[in-house]
Amino acid sequence: MTTKQPLSHLDWLEAEAIHILREVAGQCANPVLLFSGGKDSLCILRLAEKAFRPGRFPFPLMHIDTGHNYQEVVNFRDQRAAELGERLIVRSVEDSMKRGTVVLKTPDEPRNKHQSVTLLEAIEEFGFDCCIGGARRDEEKARAKERIMSFRDEFGQWDPKNQRPELWNLYNARVHKGENIRAFPISNWTEMDVWQYIEREKLELPSIYFAHQRDVVMRHGAIFPVNVPLTSGELINQPKAGEEVINMQVRFRTVGDVTCTAPVISDADDVSKIVVETATTTITERGATRLDDQTSEASMEQRKKEGYF
Repeated sequence: MTTKQPLSHLDWLEAEAIHILREVAGQCANPVLLFSGGKDSLCILRLAEKAFRPGRFPFPLMHIDTGHNYQEVVNFRDQRAAELGERLIVRSVEDSMKRGTVVLKTPDEPRNKHQSVTLLEAIEEFGFDCCIGGARRDEEKARAKERIMSFRDEFGQWDPKNQRPELWNLYNARVHKGENIRAFPISNWTEMDVWQYIEREKLELPSIYFAHQRDVVMRHGAIFPVNVPLTSGELINQPKAGEEVINMQVRFRTVGDVTCTAPVISDADDVSKIVVETATTTITERGATRLDDQTSEASMEQRKKEGYF
Protein backbone atom coordinates (compact mmCIF):
# COMPACT_ATOMS: atom_id res chain seq x y z
CA MET A 1 0.00 0.00 0.00
CA THR A 2 1.13 3.55 -0.71
CA THR A 3 0.75 6.17 1.97
CA LYS A 4 -0.61 9.59 1.06
CA GLN A 5 1.43 12.56 2.15
CA PRO A 6 -0.73 15.25 3.79
CA LEU A 7 -0.82 18.55 1.95
CA SER A 8 0.94 21.49 3.55
CA HIS A 9 -1.08 24.64 4.23
CA LEU A 10 0.57 26.25 1.16
CA ASP A 11 -0.47 23.29 -0.98
CA TRP A 12 -4.07 23.71 0.20
CA LEU A 13 -4.06 27.44 -0.50
CA GLU A 14 -2.46 26.90 -3.90
CA ALA A 15 -5.02 24.23 -4.86
CA GLU A 16 -7.91 26.49 -3.83
CA ALA A 17 -6.53 29.44 -5.81
CA ILE A 18 -5.97 27.30 -8.93
CA HIS A 19 -9.55 26.02 -8.62
CA ILE A 20 -10.83 29.62 -8.44
CA LEU A 21 -8.81 30.68 -11.50
CA ARG A 22 -10.21 27.73 -13.47
CA GLU A 23 -13.75 28.59 -12.31
CA VAL A 24 -13.24 32.12 -13.67
CA ALA A 25 -12.00 30.73 -16.98
CA GLY A 26 -14.94 28.32 -17.16
CA GLN A 27 -17.75 30.67 -16.12
CA CYS A 28 -16.69 34.06 -17.48
CA ALA A 29 -16.69 35.07 -21.14
CA ASN A 30 -14.07 37.84 -21.01
CA PRO A 31 -12.00 37.99 -17.80
CA VAL A 32 -8.83 39.98 -17.13
CA LEU A 33 -6.08 39.62 -14.51
CA LEU A 34 -5.13 42.84 -12.72
CA PHE A 35 -1.33 42.89 -12.59
CA SER A 36 0.65 45.71 -10.97
CA GLY A 37 4.04 44.05 -10.55
CA GLY A 38 3.44 43.79 -6.79
CA LYS A 39 4.00 40.68 -4.69
CA ASP A 40 0.34 39.54 -4.55
CA SER A 41 -0.24 39.77 -8.29
CA LEU A 42 3.10 38.02 -8.89
CA CYS A 43 1.82 35.11 -6.79
CA ILE A 44 -1.33 35.01 -8.92
CA LEU A 45 0.79 34.94 -12.08
CA ARG A 46 2.57 31.84 -10.76
CA LEU A 47 -0.80 30.28 -9.87
CA ALA A 48 -2.07 31.05 -13.38
CA GLU A 49 1.00 29.34 -14.83
CA LYS A 50 0.20 26.23 -12.81
CA ALA A 51 -3.48 26.41 -13.75
CA PHE A 52 -3.13 26.90 -17.52
CA ARG A 53 0.38 26.16 -18.79
CA PRO A 54 1.57 24.96 -21.29
CA GLY A 55 -1.27 26.91 -22.93
CA ARG A 56 -1.58 30.68 -22.81
CA PHE A 57 -3.59 32.36 -20.10
CA PRO A 58 -7.31 32.60 -20.99
CA PHE A 59 -7.19 36.30 -20.09
CA PRO A 60 -4.90 39.29 -20.66
CA LEU A 61 -3.08 41.17 -17.91
CA MET A 62 -4.06 44.75 -17.08
CA HIS A 63 -2.57 47.48 -14.91
CA ILE A 64 -4.31 50.70 -13.92
CA ASP A 65 -1.32 53.05 -13.67
CA THR A 66 -1.66 56.20 -11.56
CA GLY A 67 1.32 57.79 -13.31
CA HIS A 68 2.90 58.01 -9.87
CA ASN A 69 4.02 54.40 -9.52
CA TYR A 70 7.50 53.43 -8.38
CA GLN A 71 9.84 53.14 -11.34
CA GLU A 72 11.29 49.85 -10.10
CA VAL A 73 7.83 48.26 -10.01
CA VAL A 74 6.73 49.54 -13.43
CA ASN A 75 9.95 48.25 -15.02
CA PHE A 76 9.50 44.87 -13.32
CA ARG A 77 5.85 44.72 -14.46
CA ASP A 78 6.87 45.11 -18.11
CA GLN A 79 9.76 42.66 -17.75
CA ARG A 80 7.59 39.93 -16.19
CA ALA A 81 4.81 40.26 -18.77
CA ALA A 82 7.39 40.03 -21.58
CA GLU A 83 8.97 36.93 -20.02
CA LEU A 84 5.58 35.21 -19.86
CA GLY A 85 4.69 36.27 -23.39
CA GLU A 86 1.27 37.43 -22.22
CA ARG A 87 -0.64 40.51 -23.37
CA LEU A 88 -0.36 43.47 -21.00
CA ILE A 89 -2.93 46.27 -21.16
CA VAL A 90 -2.00 49.53 -19.39
CA ARG A 91 -4.56 52.25 -18.75
CA SER A 92 -3.56 55.41 -16.93
CA VAL A 93 -5.29 57.75 -14.49
CA GLU A 94 -3.52 60.53 -16.37
CA ASP A 95 -5.52 59.64 -19.51
CA SER A 96 -8.72 59.93 -17.45
CA MET A 97 -7.51 63.32 -16.25
CA LYS A 98 -7.04 64.45 -19.86
CA ARG A 99 -10.59 63.28 -20.67
CA GLY A 100 -11.92 65.21 -17.68
CA THR A 101 -13.38 62.12 -15.99
CA VAL A 102 -10.85 62.49 -13.14
CA VAL A 103 -10.34 65.91 -11.59
CA LEU A 104 -7.80 66.35 -8.81
CA LYS A 105 -8.50 68.78 -6.00
CA THR A 106 -4.79 69.66 -5.82
CA PRO A 107 -1.88 68.68 -8.10
CA ASP A 108 -0.28 66.55 -5.36
CA GLU A 109 -3.48 64.74 -4.35
CA PRO A 110 -2.94 60.94 -4.13
CA ARG A 111 -4.36 59.26 -7.21
CA ASN A 112 -5.09 55.81 -5.75
CA LYS A 113 -8.81 56.38 -5.25
CA HIS A 114 -9.13 57.74 -8.79
CA GLN A 115 -8.04 54.38 -10.18
CA SER A 116 -11.69 53.34 -9.76
CA VAL A 117 -12.72 55.66 -12.60
CA THR A 118 -9.99 54.46 -14.95
CA LEU A 119 -10.72 50.83 -14.10
CA LEU A 120 -14.43 51.20 -14.85
CA GLU A 121 -13.57 52.95 -18.13
CA ALA A 122 -11.25 50.07 -19.08
CA ILE A 123 -13.91 47.49 -18.18
CA GLU A 124 -16.37 49.27 -20.48
CA GLU A 125 -13.75 49.70 -23.24
CA PHE A 126 -12.88 46.00 -23.39
CA GLY A 127 -16.16 44.51 -22.16
CA PHE A 128 -14.55 42.60 -19.29
CA ASP A 129 -17.02 40.63 -17.18
CA CYS A 130 -14.56 39.62 -14.47
CA CYS A 131 -11.44 41.23 -12.98
CA ILE A 132 -9.09 38.90 -11.12
CA GLY A 133 -7.31 40.71 -8.28
CA GLY A 134 -4.81 40.03 -5.52
CA ALA A 135 -6.79 41.42 -2.56
CA ARG A 136 -6.63 39.41 0.67
CA ARG A 137 -9.03 39.45 3.60
CA ASP A 138 -6.28 39.98 6.16
CA GLU A 139 -5.22 43.31 4.63
CA GLU A 140 -8.11 45.51 5.73
CA LYS A 141 -11.51 45.05 7.35
CA ALA A 142 -13.47 46.20 4.28
CA ARG A 143 -11.68 43.54 2.25
CA ALA A 144 -12.62 40.98 4.90
CA LYS A 145 -16.26 41.50 3.85
CA GLU A 146 -15.56 40.47 0.26
CA ARG A 147 -16.67 37.18 -1.24
CA ILE A 148 -14.15 35.33 -3.40
CA MET A 149 -16.46 36.10 -6.33
CA SER A 150 -17.47 39.66 -5.46
CA PHE A 151 -20.44 41.01 -7.42
CA ARG A 152 -20.45 44.57 -8.82
CA ASP A 153 -23.55 46.13 -10.37
CA GLU A 154 -23.90 47.85 -13.76
CA PHE A 155 -22.37 51.01 -12.28
CA GLY A 156 -19.32 49.09 -11.04
CA GLN A 157 -20.37 49.56 -7.43
CA TRP A 158 -20.03 47.11 -4.55
CA ASP A 159 -22.78 46.60 -1.99
CA PRO A 160 -21.46 44.54 0.94
CA LYS A 161 -25.07 43.64 1.87
CA ASN A 162 -25.85 42.31 -1.60
CA GLN A 163 -23.37 39.49 -2.12
CA ARG A 164 -23.91 35.88 -3.10
CA PRO A 165 -23.46 33.00 -0.63
CA GLU A 166 -20.43 30.78 -1.22
CA LEU A 167 -21.13 27.39 0.35
CA TRP A 168 -18.89 24.35 -0.06
CA ASN A 169 -16.56 26.26 -2.42
CA LEU A 170 -19.33 26.70 -4.98
CA TYR A 171 -18.76 29.96 -6.85
CA ASN A 172 -21.31 31.88 -8.89
CA ALA A 173 -19.73 34.24 -11.44
CA ARG A 174 -22.79 34.68 -13.65
CA VAL A 175 -23.64 38.29 -14.49
CA HIS A 176 -25.92 40.23 -16.80
CA LYS A 177 -24.41 42.44 -19.47
CA GLY A 178 -22.78 45.47 -17.86
CA GLU A 179 -22.36 43.81 -14.47
CA ASN A 180 -18.99 42.61 -13.24
CA ILE A 181 -17.34 40.10 -10.95
CA ARG A 182 -14.14 40.74 -9.01
CA ALA A 183 -12.47 37.41 -8.31
CA PHE A 184 -9.91 37.08 -5.50
CA PRO A 185 -8.05 33.73 -5.72
CA ILE A 186 -5.78 34.47 -2.74
CA SER A 187 -8.50 35.99 -0.57
CA ASN A 188 -7.85 33.43 2.19
CA TRP A 189 -4.07 33.97 2.20
CA THR A 190 -2.22 36.06 4.77
CA GLU A 191 0.83 38.25 4.26
CA MET A 192 2.89 35.42 5.77
CA ASP A 193 1.42 32.91 3.32
CA VAL A 194 2.36 35.18 0.42
CA TRP A 195 5.98 35.48 1.56
CA GLN A 196 6.28 31.77 2.29
CA TYR A 197 4.89 31.01 -1.17
CA ILE A 198 7.33 33.47 -2.76
CA GLU A 199 10.14 31.74 -0.88
CA ARG A 200 8.99 28.26 -1.89
CA GLU A 201 8.46 29.16 -5.56
CA LYS A 202 11.63 31.30 -5.71
CA LEU A 203 9.73 34.19 -7.30
CA GLU A 204 11.59 37.30 -8.40
CA LEU A 205 10.36 40.63 -7.00
CA PRO A 206 10.90 44.35 -7.55
CA SER A 207 13.93 45.52 -5.59
CA ILE A 208 11.99 47.92 -3.34
CA TYR A 209 10.53 44.98 -1.39
CA PHE A 210 14.00 44.40 0.05
CA ALA A 211 16.00 46.59 2.43
CA HIS A 212 17.70 49.52 0.69
CA GLN A 213 18.80 53.07 1.43
CA ARG A 214 16.25 55.81 0.66
CA ASP A 215 15.73 59.50 1.43
CA VAL A 216 12.75 59.90 3.75
CA VAL A 217 11.12 62.36 6.13
CA MET A 218 8.87 61.72 9.12
CA ARG A 219 5.36 62.94 8.29
CA HIS A 220 2.13 62.31 10.25
CA GLY A 221 3.86 59.58 12.23
CA ALA A 222 4.93 57.64 9.13
CA ILE A 223 8.12 57.28 7.15
CA PHE A 224 7.49 59.23 3.95
CA PRO A 225 9.73 58.73 0.87
CA VAL A 226 10.93 61.95 -0.77
CA ASN A 227 12.58 62.92 -4.05
CA VAL A 228 11.30 59.74 -5.72
CA PRO A 229 12.09 59.49 -9.47
CA LEU A 230 9.24 58.48 -11.80
CA THR A 231 9.62 56.73 -15.15
CA SER A 232 9.19 60.17 -16.77
CA GLY A 233 12.30 61.41 -14.94
CA GLU A 234 10.25 63.75 -12.73
CA LEU A 235 11.05 63.85 -9.02
CA ILE A 236 7.96 63.55 -6.85
CA ASN A 237 7.29 63.96 -3.11
CA GLN A 238 9.45 66.99 -2.55
CA PRO A 239 10.17 67.61 1.18
CA LYS A 240 8.21 70.43 2.77
CA ALA A 241 9.77 73.46 4.41
CA GLY A 242 11.28 72.57 7.78
CA GLU A 243 11.32 68.81 7.15
CA GLU A 244 14.63 67.04 7.76
CA VAL A 245 15.59 64.59 5.01
CA ILE A 246 17.11 61.40 6.45
CA ASN A 247 18.80 58.62 4.49
CA MET A 248 17.42 55.47 6.07
CA GLN A 249 17.47 51.72 5.41
CA VAL A 250 13.89 50.71 4.62
CA ARG A 251 11.79 48.32 2.59
CA PHE A 252 8.21 48.34 1.31
CA ARG A 253 5.67 45.82 2.59
CA THR A 254 3.11 46.82 -0.03
CA VAL A 255 3.41 48.93 -3.16
CA GLY A 256 1.05 51.55 -4.54
CA ASP A 257 1.01 55.19 -5.52
CA VAL A 258 4.25 56.98 -4.54
CA THR A 259 2.33 59.74 -2.77
CA CYS A 260 0.60 57.44 -0.25
CA THR A 261 2.77 54.33 0.18
CA ALA A 262 5.21 54.43 3.08
CA PRO A 263 8.13 52.08 3.74
CA VAL A 264 9.13 50.53 7.06
CA ILE A 265 12.53 50.40 8.77
CA SER A 266 14.10 47.04 7.94
CA ASP A 267 17.33 45.15 7.39
CA ALA A 268 15.57 42.27 5.58
CA ASP A 269 17.45 42.03 2.31
CA ASP A 270 16.22 38.58 1.25
CA VAL A 271 12.95 36.63 1.37
CA SER A 272 13.91 34.41 4.33
CA LYS A 273 14.58 37.50 6.48
CA ILE A 274 11.27 39.03 5.38
CA VAL A 275 9.45 35.84 6.47
CA VAL A 276 11.00 36.16 9.95
CA GLU A 277 10.19 39.89 10.09
CA THR A 278 6.59 39.28 9.02
CA ALA A 279 6.14 36.69 11.77
CA THR A 280 6.94 39.25 14.46
CA THR A 281 5.01 42.29 13.24
CA THR A 282 1.77 43.32 14.98
CA ILE A 283 0.53 45.81 12.35
CA THR A 284 -1.06 44.86 9.04
CA GLU A 285 0.83 45.87 5.93
CA ARG A 286 -1.81 48.41 4.86
CA GLY A 287 -2.18 49.73 8.41
CA ALA A 288 1.55 50.37 8.57
CA THR A 289 2.21 51.72 5.09
CA ARG A 290 -0.90 52.88 3.19
CA LEU A 291 -1.52 56.49 4.14
CA ASP A 292 -4.71 56.71 2.03
CA ASP A 293 -6.35 54.06 4.25
CA GLN A 294 -5.76 56.19 7.35
CA THR A 295 -7.97 59.13 6.39
CA SER A 296 -10.89 57.40 8.11
CA GLU A 297 -11.87 53.93 9.30
CA ALA A 298 -14.26 53.59 6.35
CA SER A 299 -12.00 55.00 3.62
CA MET A 300 -11.32 51.66 1.93
CA GLU A 301 -14.95 50.55 2.10
CA GLN A 302 -16.11 53.82 0.55
CA ARG A 303 -13.62 53.47 -2.31
CA LYS A 304 -14.72 49.89 -2.92
CA LYS A 305 -18.37 50.94 -3.09
CA GLU A 306 -17.34 53.41 -5.81
CA GLY A 307 -15.67 50.67 -7.87
CA TYR A 308 -12.18 50.31 -6.39
CA PHE A 309 -10.35 46.99 -6.70
